[in-house]
Amino acid sequence: MVSPVITAADAPCFPMQPEGGSDRFGADVASLGAQLGLTGLGVMHIAVAPGKRAFPFHNHLGNDELFVILAGTGIYRFGDSEHPVVAGDVCAAPKGGPDTAHQLINTGTEVLRYLGISTRRDPDIVEYPDSGKFGAIGIFPGQDFFSAHLTHIARRDGGLDYWDGEDT
Repeated sequence: MVSPVITAADAPCFPMQPEGGSDRFGADVASLGAQLGLTGLGVMHIAVAPGKRAFPFHNHLGNDELFVILAGTGIYRFGDSEHPVVAGDVCAAPKGGPDTAHQLINTGTEVLRYLGISTRRDPDIVEYPDSGKFGAIGIFPGQDFFSAHLTHIARRDGGLDYWDGEDT
């Protein structure tokens, strides 16, 4: 049986950054939900170095998220607004369009640590308003974001005709 209690700091982490590194993006991410045996709720422990962010500015069409700030300081981008955050703050990221797009940025001098908690409606469509991209992400039940069986990132203007490749 899976233990109902784990220590987030001891959980295996995955580096989250573009290949070759980045001045803007980078974090250590531990997927806790699967380790706890959760199938309907995703939980990640995220540690972001000063000046960085873990993920691009994005919104989900299928899943709600919330973030619990554990340590550090930063800015929470939400839609067209920015909100300062400190330990103890809780940030909502409901599913929706670009008006619910969100991103946490470490503006402090110490590591920004937070929990990312989400529903697990699968698959999900994610939009990236800053870059004009979208992603289709499919995750098998019991697995996590890092082991998605389908991840396709594209731009809206690069689509195919519905019948493309079909024997019509």
